[in-house]
Order: sequence, then C-alpha cells, then structure tokens
Amino acid sequence: MENNLLNENSEQDFQIRAIIDQYIIHWKWFVLGVCISLSVAFIYLRYALPQYRATTTILVKDEKKGGLSSELSAFADMGLGGAKKSLDNEIEILKSRSLIESTVKKMNLNINFVVNGKIISNSLYKKSPILVTYLDQKQDFYSKSISYEFLALSESTFKLEGLLKQNDILSDKKVFRYGEAIETKYGTLVINKSLVNVRPFDANSKPITILISPLDNVVSSFRARLNVAPLSKTSSVVELSLVDPVVEKAEDFLDNLVQNYNQDAAADKNFISENTSKFIANRLALITEELDGVEQNVESFKSSNQLTDIETETQLFIGGSNEYDKKGIEADIQLNVIGSMVDFIKKSKPTDLLPSSIVGGESKDLIVAYNQLVLDRNRILKSATEANPTVIKLSEQLNALRSNVSASLNREQSNLLIQRRDLNNQEEYLNSKIKKIPTQERQFRVIARQQKVKEELYLYLLQKREETAIAMAATESVARVVDGAKGSKSPISPKRSLIYLGALLLGLLVPFAVIYLMDLLDTKIKSRLDLEGKSPVPYIGDVPTSDSPSELIEAESRSSTAEALRIIRTNLEFMLTKVPEGLSKIIFLTSTFPKEGKTFVSVNLAATFALSGKRVLLIGMDIRNPRLDDYLTLPDKGVTNYLSSKDLVIEDLIVKYKGFENFYVLPAGAIPPNPAELLMNKKVDTLFETLKSQYDYIIVDTAPVSLVTDTLLIAKHADCFIYVARANFLEKRMLNIPNTLYKEEKLKNMCLLLNDTDTTKGYGYGYGYGVKVEKIPWYKKIFKM
Repeated sequence: MENNLLNENSEQDFQIRAIIDQYIIHWKWFVLGVCISLSVAFIYLRYALPQYRATTTILVKDEKKGGLSSELSAFADMGLGGAKKSLDNEIEILKSRSLIESTVKKMNLNINFVVNGKIISNSLYKKSPILVTYLDQKQDFYSKSISYEFLALSESTFKLEGLLKQNDILSDKKVFRYGEAIETKYGTLVINKSLVNVRPFDANSKPITILISPLDNVVSSFRARLNVAPLSKTSSVVELSLVDPVVEKAEDFLDNLVQNYNQDAAADKNFISENTSKFIANRLALITEELDGVEQNVESFKSSNQLTDIETETQLFIGGSNEYDKKGIEADIQLNVIGSMVDFIKKSKPTDLLPSSIVGGESKDLIVAYNQLVLDRNRILKSATEANPTVIKLSEQLNALRSNVSASLNREQSNLLIQRRDLNNQEEYLNSKIKKIPTQERQFRVIARQQKVKEELYLYLLQKREETAIAMAATESVARVVDGAKGSKSPISPKRSLIYLGALLLGLLVPFAVIYLMDLLDTKIKSRLDLEGKSPVPYIGDVPTSDSPSELIEAESRSSTAEALRIIRTNLEFMLTKVPEGLSKIIFLTSTFPKEGKTFVSVNLAATFALSGKRVLLIGMDIRNPRLDDYLTLPDKGVTNYLSSKDLVIEDLIVKYKGFENFYVLPAGAIPPNPAELLMNKKVDTLFETLKSQYDYIIVDTAPVSLVTDTLLIAKHADCFIYVARANFLEKRMLNIPNTLYKEEKLKNMCLLLNDTDTTKGYGYGYGYGVKVEKIPWYKKIFKM
C-alpha cells in the first residue's frame, strides 16, 4: 500500500512538473512581456497627472434642515415636523448638485489657467499671474466652452486671442491693457494681474491658455469626485473628501462647500421663522374671537337645562335606578316563593309537613307551629287510632292553623304586589331622567369640545410665538467644522508600487493566458502527456522531429531520432516475448490517417533492427498508397505482383538494400484496382508462412485503419502492432479509434508510438549524448512557439 501511495505521489509530482515545464520552455515570452509592461508602467507614471486627496470633517447638529419637516419644525408636537435630523438626508444635501453648483460659481472654478508642456499641461490655479472676471454675463456663458490664449507682451499689455473657430471677442484688437473691458459674446471680460508673487511678463513668458468650461460639466466632475460619509454609525461626524490634481483647489472647494451649506441652512431657517411668526399672529387673532363665542355658548346651554355638572348628576340618577331595580327583583323573588307555597298548600294533605325555610315573618312562625302539630299527631297515631279524642282535637287544630297559614301568605302576597308597583314607578321616573342625559351630554360635549380645542390651540400658539421669536434671535450654523480641509502631502494616485506590481503581474499573465489559450484551443496530440489517461494502449516511445527525414539511419547515426528508435527497438523486445524461438517476429505498423509517418518509422525501425545484426525484411503492404519509394530506391514489382500472378516466386521480388548487410525489402508493387480482394487472397497466408523461417524480424508497412479495411484483413499475421500517431497532426478525439481497436482486440498485441515530437518544448527526453545540434539564432528562439 505504501508503494502505491509513493507511485501516486510520484505521478502527481511528474504531472505538476510537466505543466510547469510547459510554461518554462517559453520563458523568453514571459521576460519580454514583463519588460514591455514595466516599460509601459514607467512611461505612464512619468507623465501621469498625480491626484491628491483633501479631507475635512464636520459635526452635523440635530435640528432638521430642508424639506417640509423643517418648514413645520415649530409644530413638532403636532406630528407635522420637527423630528430629529436624518444624517443620511444631510449627506445627500452636501452632495446635492445645487450646493456644488453654487460653490463652483462662487469660486469661478469653471475658469482654469493652463500652461501647455511638451506632453502634459499644468493647471496654475493660485499660481496664475492673472485674474479673469466676466461682467454682465450672458445667458450662454455657463453652457459654452470658451478658450483664449494669453501672452504677456509687457508689464501693462498682453495679447489675447480666441482659440475656437468662432472667435467670441467682438473687437478686432488683439493687444489689450490690464483692467480693460473686453467685449465678448458672453459678457464683458476683464483681465487683471493677480496678487501672487508671479509676474505675468518676464523674459521666459509662456502663453497661458484660459479655459472656460460649461458649468454642468464642471459640477458633474466635482460631484463625481466628492465623497461624503459618516465616520461611524453612532455619531453625526461626517467626513468630506475630494480628489483633484491641485491640492489647494480641493482644500478651498471643501471649505467653501461647508460654508455655503451653513449659509443656505441659516437662510432657510430665518425664512421659515419669519413666515411662521406671521402665521401664528394671524391665527391668534382668529382663535381669540372664536374662543369668546364658544364660552358664551357653554353658559347659555347650562342655564337653559338647569345643569351644573352633568357627570355628577348622571351618576346619582344611575345609582338610584340600579337600587330600585335591585329591590324590584327581590320583590319578584318573594312573590314567586309565596305563590309556590300557596300552590303547595292547596295541593298537599292536611297532615303533610310544610316548608318553612323559604318564607319569613308571620307566615314562617305559623308554618313552624303547623309542622309541630303534624309531628305530634303522627306520634300519637303510632299508639292510638284516629278515633282517639286527642287525635281528633289535633286534627281540628291543624285545619284551623292551615287556614291561618293560607291567609297569612295571601296577605304577604298582596303587600309585595303593592311594593313592586311602587318600585316600578320610582324606577321609571329615574329612567326618564337618564334617557335625557345622553342628548344633553352630547350637546354639551360638542360645545365643550370646541371650547377645549380653542383653548389648547390658543395656548399652543402663544407658546410657539415665543419659541419662534427666540429662534429668530439666535440663528446658528447647522454644521460645525471639526477639522478644516487639509490635502495629502503625497499623491494618492497613481500608486507607483501598485502599478509596477500590476504591470509585473500583467506581463506574466498575458503570456501565460496566450499560452494557456493556445494549448486549450489546440486539439492536436503533442506529447505523451496528452495520451496518459486517455488511451489504454501501451506506449513504447516517441520519435522526435528529424532534421533529415529522407535519409536512412546508419550505424554511426547519433541523432535524437536514431536514439529514439533504438529505445523503441528495445521496448519492442518486451512486447514480443511470447513469439516462439526460431520464428520471425512480425511487426505491423499502421496509423489513423495517411501522412502520420508510419512509413518513415517502418523504414528506420527496420534499419535499426538490421544494424543490430538481425536479419530484417521490410514489406510494403500499403498497396493503395505505397510510400517506401520516398525513402528507398526500389524496383517496381512487389507484393501486388506476387498476389496477382501465379508464376512469380516471392524470393525473386525481395531485394537486399545496399549499404546494409541484413536489410531486405519487399516493395508494395503496382497499385491494384481491387486491393481489398487481393489481400483476401490465400497467397497472403502462404507469403507470411514462407517468410517466417527466413528472417528474424519482418516489418510490415500497412494502410491507415480509419480509411480502409486492408490492415484488418491481414492483422492475424502480426505478432505486434505499432500504432503510429503523429504529434501536432492527430486530434485527441481521434484516439477513440485506436482505443476501440485495442479494447476489441482487432489488432494483436497493440502498442502506441508518437511520431514527430518537438524536443525543444520539453516533449522529448533528450535523446543522444554528444549529438551535434544546430545552433538556432536567439531571435528565432524568442519567437518560436
């Protein structure tokens, strides 16, 4: 298991190293790419305009500014504004186009002074020796591009000429004096000397280009470069930053932007306060008049309805009604109880006991006495009969007492009915009073509500009148400057180290990408790496590109091609171990398509075996397109003549090639009209049976397998098949053909050989020590892919 792991690790290391070698071979392209990219980066940094970053921090206060909420800030407790400031809203105001436009106009940033250099131009800003002022600006002034060329002629005069085709200077003069009014299409132009210590005129005076840009373009530029962001989520401190080639301009712009922001907010606040004060005064006069009328209505309503406090009287009426209702319910209960007792007495026997706990008063005492007599009578009857005098006397008493009980219950029932009627009358009286209360209460609530609203509104307006007066007297800035605008000492862009690093990476990445894309789009087989994992066919080696492909390998040959063929010869010995001793080892060579070099490999492989002292026969069996004549000088007759004739003897057609002791060749012969049928002839079997015992090796050059079936017809005679694939010629998808033949075992003992590989790109393995290699000029090496 450890050996397997070591093998896997070694294979992975080999693949990684092969990928690295694939790019290292083109190291000159990487060096060239890095040199070019670094040179471009150096030139860019040499002439790139440096950019500086200026920052300022402000503390935004809590009062809300701008919009409907600010205009109604005096009515915050009514839900109509006065909420806390939204920091996001203030940030948007700071970045607003109107605020930036007012700042640009204030600072005249649409007017620039430029001195043209050989490659780049420099903006003067505060270092400008002149000041430009436009009086009586026309409507098109802020929408047009205007440019002049200024050249100082003396301490008091200068030359001014419009650079555009349509000169807007109305005068034909070109020489003017400082402070002179120059009439143009866009207003009156006045040029004065600036207060800086720079003289417009000296011996080396250079022309100054005055550029007046459209206002919208300038505002858009500043707005795109302005960044406004809070420093943290828990504070209202905001940082404003601006990037500009002139650090002084960026600092002045930020300071003026914050100043304009505070001025606009203060103007809005004063405007709102004045309008609010007028509104409150008008409303107070109206509310006072309305409040007097409502209070008179309250007085009239209470007098007409004889009311003092509706709520107190309502509680008294409702309490009395509830009490009478409760008593009425109790009377109803007693009536029901007495009624049930009367019914019970009527239905019961004289000797039955009567319930005494559900009634009270006189009736209860009578019932108790009656029940006692019933008990006494029942006790005596246990020892006597109904004829007993005592029993008779008790029966008479019971009848009398029973009558008294009924009379007592009837009297109580009458009294309860009278009581119930009185209670109902009282309750109806109170209910009539209660029924009137909702209407009175509703009427009074309408009047009282009006009174309350008017009173509260009156008091509210009085309070707001004082608050507005205080606000008008104390107008403060919205934002307090924490740190004034300060520019960076060194430019933030271009960043030299970053650009050089990017150029270095780009110089490496571009050649890498080009090589990668070329390899990705290249579908041709190039090396053994393209075969590994894609073909199960055993690999016996590769043959590098030959400098002299038409020349035959000789004994003293030390070229990479000769060494590669010798390695292949050695590898073939392992493929032919199963061939019995004493018989020829028959090796067939085929390919997918023509022109893959199978004939070249066949000829030189046969020569390599012959040089090793073996008796070798090379047979040309590609009878449709014989190519042995391209490498060897051979007669016209050959295999096809033997197969189509009955008289020819095979030994008569075999020729010994001069210069070799053991190298014999059997040419293909004339091209037949029926090659497939000819190869199916039984004489083919006789041919190989005859030659097996005469030679050590028989090398057979056959036809490509993808075009014709010739090779498959005679495949049974082969001891080993060498499948030749040409590098940079055969597409990877065509490997499916040899793979299928190998899996289906149609080609016996099959192995794969890669021809025409390029050793200069790392695809070979450095065949031949001490081989004389042609020296390639350095410029060809650089541009050789």
